[in-house]
Amino acid sequence: MKLLQVAQHADDLQRAAAFYAALLGSEPRALFDPPGLLFFDVGGVRLLLEKAAPSSLLYLEVGDLHGLVSGLKARGVRVIAEPHMIFAHEDDLLGPAESEEWMAFIEDSEGNAVGLVSRVRPLGD
Repeated sequence: MKLLQVAQHADDLQRAAAFYAALLGSEPRALFDPPGLLFFDVGGVRLLLEKAAPSSLLYLEVGDLHGLVSGLKARGVRVIAEPHMIFAHEDDLLGPAESEEWMAFIEDSEGNAVGLVSRVRPLGD
């Protein structure tokens, strides 16, 4: 079994399409309007944006968390929580052993929170 699709609430599909295209660095895969369904591919998992969907908390893995958050702020995206270390992985149970997991939270164009996650090795390693 694998995760196939995640749905996220969006009041305005055009606004959501522009926001997520810029955030993900890729254009939508499909738009069906009516009935109002917008799809992106996120690492092989479909992200469905639609008015009838409930709000979800998405966590997206990114390479340069600090750089991305700086760029989003410059574009006027609301940052809910600045980048900060969440957890240091001593083993490989939930992430690469001897790495740190950093997160930041932003607000998307539709008012949903989105978590941005980066796994890094501590400096000096």
